[in-house]
Amino acid sequence: MVFAALLLTNCSSISKTPESKQPPSLKEVFKEDFLIGTAINVQQIQESNPELTKVEVRHFNAVTPENSMKAEELHPEKGRYDFKLADQFVDQAKRRNMVVNAHALIWHSQLPRFVRQMKEADSVRSFFNDHITTVAGRYKDKVYSWDVVNEALNEDGTLRKSVFLEKMGEDYIVDAFRLTQKVSPKTKLYYNDYNIEQPKKRAGAIRLIKKIQDAGVRIDGVGIQGHWNIDNFPLEDIEQSILEFSALGIEVMFTELDISVLPNPFESNTADVGARAEYNAKMNPYPTGLPDSVQNKLADRYEALFRLFVKHKDKIGRVTLWGVSDADSWLNNWPVRGRTNYPLLFDRELKPKAAFNQLIKIKTNNSSSNHVQLK
Repeated sequence: MVFAALLLTNCSSISKTPESKQPPSLKEVFKEDFLIGTAINVQQIQESNPELTKVEVRHFNAVTPENSMKAEELHPEKGRYDFKLADQFVDQAKRRNMVVNAHALIWHSQLPRFVRQMKEADSVRSFFNDHITTVAGRYKDKVYSWDVVNEALNEDGTLRKSVFLEKMGEDYIVDAFRLTQKVSPKTKLYYNDYNIEQPKKRAGAIRLIKKIQDAGVRIDGVGIQGHWNIDNFPLEDIEQSILEFSALGIEVMFTELDISVLPNPFESNTADVGARAEYNAKMNPYPTGLPDSVQNKLADRYEALFRLFVKHKDKIGRVTLWGVSDADSWLNNWPVRGRTNYPLLFDRELKPKAAFNQLIKIKTNNSSSNHVQLK
């Protein structure tokens, strides 16, 4: 995608491992296609693991903060902001010549307690305006894009019953984009959600995007999160969503990609952080390691997915993995605490997995055909 050309990264000063002994760099392999991103947590911002830092810098050219720019972190008390960690994250990305996607400006979850306790519409509106103006204004020349509104839809495509909907009405999403556009005019503005590749929720997202556009407000792209399960992998829906969102004249991103290999305690895929299920041994079948058969199946899923991405590279701007290694994944503790999951491209020792190797082969073997098949 076009903005992949923004990056000219030289990582030789960070990694001392001879180039010939290192695996190919993901961001270099896909540099003509789209940005390759990852989510960054507090420990990674603080660079507490030098080996992890090497992997981040070598393989990724875009970063999203996992939690450090969410409202409860940035705005812990009424009238008080804490930008220390977010500033550190943004400065770190700049030093590494990485594109920053800021996440998430307006979201019903992980709100400060004082907002959750608000009863009056005027109070919620005041927080909403102040938060967007202060936060988006602070980073207006420092971040490439914002997830302006996050997860505003129910599974049937209707608007989620959030404090913003209840106190401000259905136009709060348009208002969020309008105000962010005003205070940060050069920043790309995205709507971000999970399961919007599914037909009903996709239709709701399309209605939402058209409403923003019809109001004369700018929206530059949509983020399909991509929290999928190895046994419930909607490849056809994913492709259809790329086509339908792109037809609106906006860019498509895959923003929080991971593929769970564990049993799903729910009837369908979800990424609702409030969803919880009780632990039992059947829900944690691989506590000491992943069988080769499952490892290979995961690799096939990733290969089919990235072949699809390459097929539609003219429509896709960024593919972001939600974490660097299996050890960092939120799926180890969600929706069941204490499980051992294996959803990413690097294992717990930061070694490339079979999935990583198959992605590299898509491009290095000149085998990136348009044929996509799930095995």
